[in-house]
Amino acid sequence: MIDILLGSLLLGWETLIGYLSEHVVTCLIPAFFIAGAIAAFIRKDAILKYFSPETKKTVSYGIASVSGTVLAVCSCTILPMFAGILKKGSGLGPAITFLVAGPAINILAIVYTAQVLGLDIGIARAVFAIGISILIGLIMMKLFPAHDTETKKTFGAARKAALAQESVRPKWVVPLFFVMLVSILLVGTSALDAFIRLGIVYALSIGIALLLIYYFTRNEVTDWGLEIWDLTKKIFPILIIGTFALGVLSFFLPAEFFRPYFGETTLGSTFLASVVGMILYIPTLLEVPVIGTTLGYLTGAMAKGPALSLLLTGPTTSLPSLLVIYRLIGAKKTLVYTCLVVGFATIAGFLFGIFFP
Repeated sequence: MIDILLGSLLLGWETLIGYLSEHVVTCLIPAFFIAGAIAAFIRKDAILKYFSPETKKTVSYGIASVSGTVLAVCSCTILPMFAGILKKGSGLGPAITFLVAGPAINILAIVYTAQVLGLDIGIARAVFAIGISILIGLIMMKLFPAHDTETKKTFGAARKAALAQESVRPKWVVPLFFVMLVSILLVGTSALDAFIRLGIVYALSIGIALLLIYYFTRNEVTDWGLEIWDLTKKIFPILIIGTFALGVLSFFLPAEFFRPYFGETTLGSTFLASVVGMILYIPTLLEVPVIGTTLGYLTGAMAKGPALSLLLTGPTTSLPSLLVIYRLIGAKKTLVYTCLVVGFATIAGFLFGIFFP
């Protein structure tokens, strides 16, 4: 009994050390800096105001489908934001689009997925999350038009909001700032010689420092640091504990145990993966080691199709989140929403697994 316990703890420790050594310095730390900058330097109200049912659909649904990269970094934060935008007069469709896409396409999730599971599935996760979220939002809007009708009556007069005040900062500064941050991430995770990577990262860091000194206020830089720290303390401990626990679990349930269920891309396997993702509550980023290690994607025990299906439903739905959504929009809308998420995730996983085996 003691040998079994020690063996499971050892495997948990080895799993944790492996993830930390391979992905923290080159992947997670730059991603935390990028996510913190997004939260600190991009105005949230400038995005939320475009969710109105009166806004042109190409604008409202387009912004809603990608705004998760700006507004959401954790699946647990998406629900109160969803409730907030509904109360502020958002259309049902854009709000649902935001709810579906937000947790799946935040910068940390996409970067970590691509780094650990592969660039192809990282890109597929982002592309399918955006496409599915728009489709589900449009369908919900068509099936339940009464919500938007009532919203227009209630908020129509107060809809006109002033445009965000333009900053005195030159418009090219913030885009260049983000280009440099993303470049550090890409160079750090590239296959270039270590000395070359270090030189490029050093030069980019100097460039970022100069931008911060000459174009950002001290309060803005402080806010950036606080956002980075807030993200780190919220997500990193869960990732460490969860990865260690998954290593312990894999001692008792090796990846081969799941091969009969997820080893091939079929409609049955992608549907099962979608349902599992819908039921379980998986904190942001933890879905990556769950799929990679516990379910055996990295060892070939899990096929691409089921892996993508679980990535699409896991951050978006769970039994606890569905209970909250039920309180916000009612039983009928919640049931339809759940069926649409599971159905589209099943189809997306199946198509991805078939065409990109």
